[in-house]
Amino acid sequence: MVGYDHAALLDLAGPVEVFHSANYGETRYEVTLATLGGAPFTATAGVRVEAAADLGVLDRPIDTLLVVGGRGFDEAAADPALIGHLRRLAAKARRVAGVCTGAVVLASAGLLDGKRATTHWAFTGELERRGVDVEPDAIFVCDGQVATSAGVTAGIDLSLAMVEQDHGPEVARRIAQYLVVFLQRSGGQSQFSVHTRAKPVRDGSLRALLHDIHADPAREWTVPAMARKAMMSVRHFARVFSSTVGVSPAQYVERARVEAAADLLASTGDSLDTVARQAGFGSAETLRRAFLRVLGVPPGSYRARFRTTGVA
Repeated sequence: MVGYDHAALLDLAGPVEVFHSANYGETRYEVTLATLGGAPFTATAGVRVEAAADLGVLDRPIDTLLVVGGRGFDEAAADPALIGHLRRLAAKARRVAGVCTGAVVLASAGLLDGKRATTHWAFTGELERRGVDVEPDAIFVCDGQVATSAGVTAGIDLSLAMVEQDHGPEVARRIAQYLVVFLQRSGGQSQFSVHTRAKPVRDGSLRALLHDIHADPAREWTVPAMARKAMMSVRHFARVFSSTVGVSPAQYVERARVEAAADLLASTGDSLDTVARQAGFGSAETLRRAFLRVLGVPPGSYRARFRTTGVA
């Protein structure tokens, strides 16, 4: 793992805990924190972090080269010595990964050339300006031997996914349970809900409508019904909703229903038909198609990953 001044402490601590937890009962990973010159660095809130290795002299075989993110990513991405060592070490590593804005540092080193990637939603423009093919909503993206994650806690999801790739789903599941986190979110899951990602809505009738959609997603939310609720003509409503919220009324309702169904899948043992009805979908097949469009995974796979279980 590669650190630098003003790195985010959770970007570092989350993956460290995942890989360290994988060693319970069997040694699977040796985690080494490296910096330029082997110097300590200042992370979040002034926390001083000691390094165990100097990037400049590190020459032993590396399985995974992981660069963390944080407020200091700009300086790190512009540091020729750091970038040079990353290129050298990446050439010998089995895989390369970046947590949060660590992806920007990888991009500066040319390690994301021709790759799909993601980062914290607030910094996707930094990757785009460097010519990277960005998937802005993804929790994490794996493209060949290069992986990147969204912000902060998403580094845990990425690390769990790498453990699963290396040692199977049961090992990753046990780690998630031990760390008391949700079982791994799939890479295609959105970084945030449709409600929180929508543009700020000042119109009181629209705000009330959005609240009602999330409170009762199974209600008949046709465009005419929503227009009546907002006290607008159908034509005016469709235009105002899309320009104000950022998506069409139908897209918003579908995503709200997918989120409601996802909660039910993770917290209940109800059948897919029952979940579909409760969330506002007409059938399990309609639910399946919506999940594939919005989350990129079928509802059965989503439940298998996120169903809350007790620690064995």
